[in-house]
Amino acid sequence: MDAGQSEDLLKLLKAVADENRLRMVSLLSERAYTVSELAGVFDLTEPTVSHHVSKLHAAGLLRLKMEGNQRFYSINEKRLSTFKFYVNAIEQRFTKLEKAKPDTTWIEALDWSESDKKILRDYTRDGKLVQMPVKDAKALVILRWLVTKFEQGKQYTEKQINTILGEAHEDYATLRRTLVDYGYMRRERGGSVYWLTPEDEKVEPKFH
Repeated sequence: MDAGQSEDLLKLLKAVADENRLRMVSLLSERAYTVSELAGVFDLTEPTVSHHVSKLHAAGLLRLKMEGNQRFYSINEKRLSTFKFYVNAIEQRFTKLEKAKPDTTWIEALDWSESDKKILRDYTRDGKLVQMPVKDAKALVILRWLVTKFEQGKQYTEKQINTILGEAHEDYATLRRTLVDYGYMRRERGGSVYWLTPEDEKVEPKFH
């Protein structure tokens, strides 16, 4: 919605920002009425109804048809459709904003400290690594998260490792080497087979 449309929407909202005028829009959608008829329906004076009708007519929401000396007002369907379009555009915008919010439910589900969860929230988005922390303490949290993607006691080929890590970040090669360098994974000489460091072996990462 551009600036002109936003201004037009504001004009329409002001026009219907009254209970009686809002009810008139609904009633006039059914058939045409004169000011006198509307005064009877709403139990208002004709000058008061004329004031409300003029507000709606000025916003383009009403059509005026003359029959002799009588003025008949009915809803302007095209203008009402424009109003509906504006409202729908707002709804879609908010829906997109909601969808744009990152999914952190997987982080909250972890039985980790709040400080570690914050690091994951800061460096990941929707389960993907945005960037690797520079500080080792934070990097270790990311590596611990990556480790959860593998099964203890299972052997993996380099291709399998790359596929799994590639779901977290496109630079899977660096992540693979880092997991090995920091002691979270082991590999056979030549790198044909990888596996997690056994749970009974303490991981003591070497800070770089």
